[in-house]
Amino acid sequence: GHGGKDPGCSGKSHRESIIALDVVLALGEAIKKEMPDVKVIYTRSENKFVELHDRAAIANKNNADLFISIHCNAGHPDTYGSESYTMGLHTSDGNLNVAKRENAAVLHEKDYKKKYDGFDPNSPMAHILLANYQHAYIENSLKFASKVEDNFKNKLSRKSRGVKQAGFIVLYYASMPS
Repeated sequence: GHGGKDPGCSGKSHRESIIALDVVLALGEAIKKEMPDVKVIYTRSENKFVELHDRAAIANKNNADLFISIHCNAGHPDTYGSESYTMGLHTSDGNLNVAKRENAAVLHEKDYKKKYDGFDPNSPMAHILLANYQHAYIENSLKFASKVEDNFKNKLSRKSRGVKQAGFIVLYYASMPS
């Protein structure tokens, strides 16, 4: 997630784009080690900005079986743990706010309204309409997200905040479970 001119969330001394990149590179290496038959394709391997539609296009062009976008959101100090999102309807204002924050990355793109059919990341209605699109891979996306959260909770003893759905542009364009 994020990168380059889009730092994502920022803490006192950290930027989401750098942390997410470090996590992605470590995850990629772990996958290569544990599953040598799996080909890992990165949408970015350095701190640079990649447009949202290009991220999914990289996966689509390579006929990927799974698309993973990693983010490290900031929040209230009492809020911690992991959560996995799939494309779908916003079930709470919190999910909508996360989608709005993440989709605001399009503001870093030139001609974003043209590229995304008039999408306005500041409009709640735009996010609701985006989330209403039925995605052919929603069932497998939910299954994978559930496995991720189960592993965080049961194997790593991390707090899981669960599987959630929201209208993320980056997931909307992916032609595989994401």
